[in-house]
Amino acid sequence: MKRRIAGGNAAGARAGAGGSVRIIGGHWRGTRLPVPDRPGLRPTSDRVRETLFNWLMPALPGAQVLDLFAGSGALGLEAVSRGAAQATLVERDAQLASNLRTHVQRLGAQDRVRVVEDDALRWLAQASGPPCTIAFVDPPFADGLWQAVLPALAPHLAPAAWVYVESPPALAPPLPPGWQLHRELQTAQARAALYRGPEAGR
Repeated sequence: MKRRIAGGNAAGARAGAGGSVRIIGGHWRGTRLPVPDRPGLRPTSDRVRETLFNWLMPALPGAQVLDLFAGSGALGLEAVSRGAAQATLVERDAQLASNLRTHVQRLGAQDRVRVVEDDALRWLAQASGPPCTIAFVDPPFADGLWQAVLPALAPHLAPAAWVYVESPPALAPPLPPGWQLHRELQTAQARAALYRGPEAGR
């Protein structure tokens, strides 16, 4: 199902860059997360995140979450705020990773949120551990990483996992075999899509 959200503060816009974003639901509702102005950083807007987490609501309790390009931390921390059991936030930018660790400590979430300072593709090539049931893939658009990242992510997904992907409006990234589009919305700046992975095991 495709939706279109109009307006300037949409997915992919630099909403909050150099300012803050807020957690919009759950235990930490209303908490502001300071965000530095960094190249390629595009915090997903409140409206798009609210729509996304409405889609994901039944899957959030107890979820194992992977946020591959964590940036501001808004997606991964929102998921934990709304009931996810664990989240791994992967971010290669040292300043952003340091900010994420500060957020996690301030929220008292060290037992539920792990911050990894690493390149997403390098981390996927060597990571081990329980598969994730929800993954967020919102890389810097200029890097064009979707075609490399999505197949590399597939082995780390639980059966029928949910994968959220942001990309430029005209770009629907090629999917690994067996993935199905569940919902999508379009803004002037981005395409935001939620996929369901295959039912079969990894």
